Amino acid sequence: MSDDSSLLTTSTIPTKSAPWLGLSILLLAGFVTIFDLFVVNVAIPSMQVGLGASFAQIGFIVAGYELAFGVLLITGGRLGDLFGRRRLFIVGMAGFTLASAMCGLAPSADFLIVARVFQGLAAALLFPQVYASIRVNFNGDDSRRAFGLLGMTLGLAAIAGQVLGGWLVHADLFGLSWRTIFLINVPIGLFAIRAACCIPESRAEQRPALDWIGVILVSSGLTLLLVPLIEGPGQGWPAWSLWSLGGAAALMATFYWYQERQRIAGRLPLVDMQLMRQRRFALGALLVLLVYSTSSSFFLSFALLVQTGFGLDPFVAGSIFAPCSVGFVLASLTAPRLVARWGTRAIVAGALVYAVSIGLLITQVQKAGAELAPVRLIPMLIVVGAGQGLIMTPLLNLVLGFVKENQAGMASGVISTVQQIGAALGVAVVGILFSTALAAGDGAAVQAGQYASAFVAGMLYNLGAALLVCLLLLILARAQRSTN
Repeated sequence: MSDDSSLLTTSTIPTKSAPWLGLSILLLAGFVTIFDLFVVNVAIPSMQVGLGASFAQIGFIVAGYELAFGVLLITGGRLGDLFGRRRLFIVGMAGFTLASAMCGLAPSADFLIVARVFQGLAAALLFPQVYASIRVNFNGDDSRRAFGLLGMTLGLAAIAGQVLGGWLVHADLFGLSWRTIFLINVPIGLFAIRAACCIPESRAEQRPALDWIGVILVSSGLTLLLVPLIEGPGQGWPAWSLWSLGGAAALMATFYWYQERQRIAGRLPLVDMQLMRQRRFALGALLVLLVYSTSSSFFLSFALLVQTGFGLDPFVAGSIFAPCSVGFVLASLTAPRLVARWGTRAIVAGALVYAVSIGLLITQVQKAGAELAPVRLIPMLIVVGAGQGLIMTPLLNLVLGFVKENQAGMASGVISTVQQIGAALGVAVVGILFSTALAAGDGAAVQAGQYASAFVAGMLYNLGAALLVCLLLLILARAQRSTN
């Protein structure tokens, strides 16, 4: 997750701790950061009731974490290189624990939004240290085993976010309802901070200064882009939202100019824009953006459909959705072998499976309407999850394989950021379609039918994005053949 090649030459401070013991703490941290990415979806209806949150505020609660997480991932990796990865792990975990407590005790929707942004910022400091520490402390077969365990852990975190999160909200422990999904992080975080001494300290030997101006420009630009997309529709697109979008375009253009200026001057920019001039990498980054924009938005729409629309409790809703995550994990484990045998064609086939399954799911919900039995969606949810698994992991490996070794760290940081920004952007766009469809519905219609129609409207974006992914993958495959 580091943004430069300094991970290739790393100094490790000797420690008596066993790396495998430290790995268990790193995996725990990876679990909670991804768990909190998914768990909010099952608690959305409870938050709406408990906090009186509007649809736009719910969008911010979901996307605020992803946005903050995404814009500081590159920075988090660089800070670990500079000051020590174990040290940044402890700082990040402390911030994540504090932010989780703030989320769990939030008195209002606006306070929860701020706390979620803080939680995302802390996760961005924490998460890159997990990848980097595994990379520098394990070699050969041990490295493959460690990263395999990490992949499995992150997949289980996605499943637990639906099932365990749903149970926590349903159980209403101590009358805390949705607040327990955040407060459970507090004892876990305190334990991880105490046990962090088991993680060997490491830092990069070459430690160039961090491009803080670049950090401010890209963070501000992305914030000005996403805030009006989430808030604007509910307010009828007021003037400030249009000015905000214009400001976002100006800041992103300034960011590009400044990064080029840094590169030409011989200083290390936050993002080397030469990367984006490599046609295959730029196309791959767009593919990652589109694929991940369909992920969190799908979770959000499904949670609203089955909980608010059809009145299912969070545990039942999470249990119905869990097979989707199981399909994702199983397909992710199978995908590398398929790609090894069939190459990019295997990813294209996965994209087709994903697009067709979304289309069939939309058709199923549209035809059933208010008479839909959510449990009957399970077979198609499994296929949707499998389609995601056949695309996401091999696509990341494919795209990162386009860059030179000395650009691998920066490219990894860029792609990781694109993943989270894509997720936040998808929530914003699907939120617009979903809320617009609800507002345009017949007030006398059954609530379940209204939410079924809104789900179909929101998922039309996901279908369009999935079809575009298929087209771009075919173009990418053709570009690879011409290069080879």
